[in-house]
This record gives sequence, structure tokens and C-alpha cells, in this order.
Amino acid sequence: MAAAISVIPALGQTVKPAAQSPAPIITLQDAIARAEVNDPAYATSVSDRGVAHLDRGISRSALLPVVTYHNQYLYTQPNGLKIQPYEGARAEDAPVFIANNAVHEYISQGMVTETLSPSAFADLKRTGAAAAKADADLEVARRNLVVTVATAYFTLVAEEASVRIAQHAADEAQSFVDLTQKLENGREVAHADVVKADLGLQQHQRELADTRLAAEKARLDLGTLIFPDPRAPYTLADSDLVPPALPTREESDAAASKNNPELKSALAALRVTREAVSSARAAYLPTFSMNYTYGVDASQFDANGPDNAHNLGFSAFANLDFPVWDWFATHDRVKQSELKQKAAQTQLTYTQKKLIANLDEYYNEAKVANDELASLNLSAQTAEDSLRLTKLRYSAGEATALEVVDAENAATQAETASADGAVRYRVALANLQTLTGAL
Repeated sequence: MAAAISVIPALGQTVKPAAQSPAPIITLQDAIARAEVNDPAYATSVSDRGVAHLDRGISRSALLPVVTYHNQYLYTQPNGLKIQPYEGARAEDAPVFIANNAVHEYISQGMVTETLSPSAFADLKRTGAAAAKADADLEVARRNLVVTVATAYFTLVAEEASVRIAQHAADEAQSFVDLTQKLENGREVAHADVVKADLGLQQHQRELADTRLAAEKARLDLGTLIFPDPRAPYTLADSDLVPPALPTREESDAAASKNNPELKSALAALRVTREAVSSARAAYLPTFSMNYTYGVDASQFDANGPDNAHNLGFSAFANLDFPVWDWFATHDRVKQSELKQKAAQTQLTYTQKKLIANLDEYYNEAKVANDELASLNLSAQTAEDSLRLTKLRYSAGEATALEVVDAENAATQAETASADGAVRYRVALANLQTLTGAL
């Protein structure tokens, strides 16, 4: 085992502890950017998009000539006879196999092959449509991730606000306990008021513990999305819950019809199935192929043979193949493609209807939440004033301890409702902005 190395500071030097990097301040955009790096579903969509674009490049390559440099040596058993190709040439052993030219045969040729078929052109269009669909699917995955991150982000904002509200409520309850004890010592109230105030304090302390637990859970949920280690410390930049303005309905409609990736994906999927039908039907049409070969195919590996005969030369051929009979395989492939095209058309229609429904749902949700914000804030302020006045009345002997506890609970509920309303609006607005491409 290697010995441990210790560094001992010189005399007179002080050892400073290693400085820890401060916790990052995370905005919503930062959270989205970090989630795009850490989310496995989004990474899969990025990979699928890359594969689709490479498939399109492969289909394009199938339409272009292919160049191959071919080298081969053939040995064939002689049959005991001699062949004399031309006058003056040396007689050579005749091969056993008539398909071979000589006992020793050397082949070194460059070949250019080009094959043209209607199905190859249809496949190029199909893979192009599939690449467009992959682009749209990637944007769909990104927007789904945005919704997930925004929901987790504002949930944590809400939970942190709940912790502050619960802490404030516990402090108010503790203040009331202190007040009742002071008045009891002055023989101004009964001990029952102290018991009632203490019970209220215990309830608020339990609620504070629960809200802290919920906030920690929300922090871990968001940390799982944006950090390799979900326990990493961070601070939210948008903890004040300042809501942005709601766009007009006309602006939302125009953006949703123009920037919706799900609609683009459905349209691209329909184009994919249409080109698949064309590709299947193209199997009924003939295929044309050409080949040009230049090089050596002789019994001597040389540019010239005996008596300066030319071994170096070229050959070419062209094929035109007509399909005749395949036991209805092409017919069945066409039917399969037509069935998929019909399903894609149905999916496109459903996507269009879903877009209209989601736009109405998200906009109405955001509008109602936005309209309620002013009322919720006013209620929270009113409840806070009511608590303050009730405690003054209690100090003057004009209110009971039960009224003070009820006022404390009402103030806590109103503040929580105000914070939840702000988060509700932010989440609804994030859904709307994601649908319209603004986020």
C-alpha cells in the first residue's frame, strides 16, 4: 500500500481552509438549459434527430455512383491440356473450370456502379420527411421538458413561500403566547387563554415542519432535473413571484398556429407515410443499373502481356430489370403503407383538434389565475390587518383568545392562497408560452 503524503506548513504560516464555491443562483432559463443536458428523454430525442438526418444522407448516397477498387487472385486446377490464345504467344495450361480464363488469373480493377430506381427517389423523399418529423419531435420533447422544469421550478418557489408564511405564522403564534402569559401574570386573563394560545403555537409548529419537508422534496425534484447530484445546493432567482403580463388572445392564437411543433410533427408524419406508399408502388416499375470497369484481368499481373498484348482495358454493361411476379409481396407492401397513411391522417386531425383545445384551456387557466391575483393579494392584506386589530382588541379586553387564533389561521390561509395563486398563474402562463413557442 502506498504511503499517505502529508503536507506540513512551515512555521509562521497559517493554513486557510479550502474555499467552497458559492451556491449557484438558478433562473428558469438556467434550469431549462441544465435540464437539456441531464434529461435522458431529451437526449434520446436529440439522438433520434441525428439518426434521422443521417438516414436522409444515406438515402441520398444511394442515388449517386459507387466507386470500388477490386483486387483478386484466382488459381484454378489445370485440366492437362494446353491453350494458345493467339499466334506467337506461349501455350498455357487450360483451367478445369470453364468460367475462369487461366490457371493463374490476376484481377485489379476500378469499378463505377450506378443504380437508378423510382423507389430510391421515393426513399429520399421519405427520409427527408422523417428528418423533418425528427426536428419537430425534438422541439416537442424540448417543450415537454420546459413544462416539467417550469412546474418543478415554480413548485419550489411556492414551497419556499409556504415556509416563509408558516414561519411567520409560528412567530405570530409565539407572540400571542407571550402576550397571554404576560396578561395572565397581570391577572387580566384566565389560564385557559394561555392554553388556547399554546395549542395554536403547537399546530403552527407542526405545519412549519411539514412545509419545510415539502420544500425539501420540491428542491430535490428540481435538483434531479438540473444537476448530476440532486443534493447540490442552489438558490432560485425567481423567488419573488413577480408575474409577467398575459399576452392577448389574438397573439396567442397566431403564435400557436405558427410555432406548434406537434402540428409540424403530425404533418411530417403524414408526408412520411405518403412517400412510403410511393416507395412501395415504385417496386412495380423497372430498375436501371450501369457498370464501368477499368483495370487488369489477365494471367500476368502487368499492363502488357506477351508480345505486348494489352492487359489494361475496360468493360461496361447496362441492365434494365422489369419486375414480373413476386407473389403479391409488392401489393401487400402498398396496402401496409396505405393503412399507415390513413392512421397518420387521423393523427393529424386529432393533433389539430388537440391544439385548439389546449390553447383554450391554457389561456383560460392563465386568464382566470391572473384575474384572481389582485383579489388574493387584497385578501392576504385584509387578513393581516384583521389579525393586528384583533390582537389589539384582545389586549384591550374586547376580544377572546379564540378570535385571535381564528384571525391567525385566516391570515395564514390568505397568505398561502395568495402565494399559491401566483404560482398557479406562473405555471399556467408557462404552459401557454410553451404551446405558443415563447418559452
